[in-house]
Amino acid sequence: MKNIELKYISLTKVDPSDFKALLNKQKTREHLVEHDLFDSKRLKSWIEEKLEMDRVKGCKVRGILANDIFAGWCGIQYLDEQYEIAIVLDPKYWGLGIRVFKDVMRWAKELGHDVVFIHLLHTRPEYKFLRKVAQEVYYTNQLGSEFTTYKLNV
Repeated sequence: MKNIELKYISLTKVDPSDFKALLNKQKTREHLVEHDLFDSKRLKSWIEEKLEMDRVKGCKVRGILANDIFAGWCGIQYLDEQYEIAIVLDPKYWGLGIRVFKDVMRWAKELGHDVVFIHLLHTRPEYKFLRKVAQEVYYTNQLGSEFTTYKLNV
């Protein structure tokens, strides 16, 4: 995965069918908050919400291309009065997660954040590299699900 070129693009430049395939893929859904499958109407609303989030001060939401192929999306979002990192990759690109994380942390620094959070659904394994860099690790309940929360200094 080291030879893969990553590009971050506006969500408006991603084909909605690519988002739909990613967000409805069972392997992806296992690690996201439970939600109904996306139809065209729900997907349009979801994309509009992410585009709106991208306009919020301190936020940045982008599609990810790996060698010019859609691989997922990532960003810094403002939710529950804190900035959180979101990274959602197609399972065949999961090996790119650390590279994407480092890029998003660089964005956090550029945007002037001191602290950001990552909330990983209980279905995800603990990430040793996150525990090493985290200021604090604890468990939270949000949207009816349990998360491991990593508080990270930028």
